Amino acid sequence: MKKLLLIPLFFLLLACTVGPSKIAYGEQSCHFCRMTIVDKQHAAQFVNDKGKAYNFDAAECMINYLNGVDDETIGMLLVTDYKQPEVLIDATSATFIISEDIPSPMGANLSATSSRTEAEGMLSGKTGELYTWDELLAYFENL
Repeated sequence: MKKLLLIPLFFLLLACTVGPSKIAYGEQSCHFCRMTIVDKQHAAQFVNDKGKAYNFDAAECMINYLNGVDDETIGMLLVTDYKQPEVLIDATSATFIISEDIPSPMGANLSATSSRTEAEGMLSGKTGELYTWDELLAYFENL
């Protein structure tokens, strides 16, 4: 009998785990701008401390959404690795590129990669700048 009571508790705990969720491209809308998320190289996801995921069509939409979010409620901040479409990486450790030569859905020309070396390679022969997560937040704050 006691084992039967543990099963619902297990599923309840599993439902509240903080982790990324799959983005349904072409079906889900951006939580900030309401556009349908279709670009598999620029999507982003905010997961709150209770495990609820909010999807965005671009990192800049997530950044704008975060302006009204209490930092204590942030569980995970994820962005798509440009070189690996649909693969979400930790935004706080990603390297970001702003380059007019690499357009993004919302026009900020913002892309992310999992390493600075990859970002430098993407930027080779193009114009643009590299940013860390904190530098990117400061950049958007000053717009």
